[in-house]
Amino acid sequence: MPRFAANLSMMFTEVPFLDRFDAAAQAGFTAVEFLFPYEHPAEAVGERLKRNGLTQALFNLPPGDWNAGEKGFAALPSRFSDLKAGLETALPYAKATGVKRLHLMAGIANRGERVAIEAFYKSVAWAAEFFAPHGIDIVLEPINARNVPGYFLNDFGFARDLIQELRLPNLKLQFDIYHCQIIHGDVTMRLREMMPIIGHIQIASVPSRNEPDGEELNYPFLFEELDRLGYAGFVGCEYNPRGKTTDGLAWFKPYAGVKP
Repeated sequence: MPRFAANLSMMFTEVPFLDRFDAAAQAGFTAVEFLFPYEHPAEAVGERLKRNGLTQALFNLPPGDWNAGEKGFAALPSRFSDLKAGLETALPYAKATGVKRLHLMAGIANRGERVAIEAFYKSVAWAAEFFAPHGIDIVLEPINARNVPGYFLNDFGFARDLIQELRLPNLKLQFDIYHCQIIHGDVTMRLREMMPIIGHIQIASVPSRNEPDGEELNYPFLFEELDRLGYAGFVGCEYNPRGKTTDGLAWFKPYAGVKP
């Protein structure tokens, strides 16, 4: 049975960020993820996790100026020093939360330019090697061009090839089913092909990015497929609730309380 992690950047936004840990636990989640924790002290985030018996499934490395449209530095040759500083910033949060996987964002760059590709390879290898002694995986997530126009990593095949070429044991694929359906379709066959390199999965309905309970994808089938494929990682609920978060959790009731 899949192990679901509530995404606290998108769910339970009816309450302040630190209170969302309590709300997620009360709703039956045993794990959480979020985009960024850096506006709050690492110790405060860790305390909320511990208080509620929650596992931290994932969060993102610093992306730069998010409000100005930055989406990471990894494919930007001129920002390598910022990337290295971001790894140092994230480390105390990784230690405080016990997280085992961190998402490295590629940034807005042209994948047709060799300098961007070279910068991305260099950044990915650096980040993976930096966190390897801490037992932490780096995950790479292809993101569709509709949600983030110009994002460098917008192809699952490119991500797969890079991971297989670098052969770093703590480098994995973040397989967001929502993004895969929009970019490529054929989600089930891609899950079957890429499962050996998948380190994290995320879900949302397509095309609305709401609760995973309808529209284009048959999520009950996909959840069973994850079990058939032996996926033992987390499934992050990275969706925008249609209304109050708890009013849209009927899909989750069969899975509530499943332990990591």
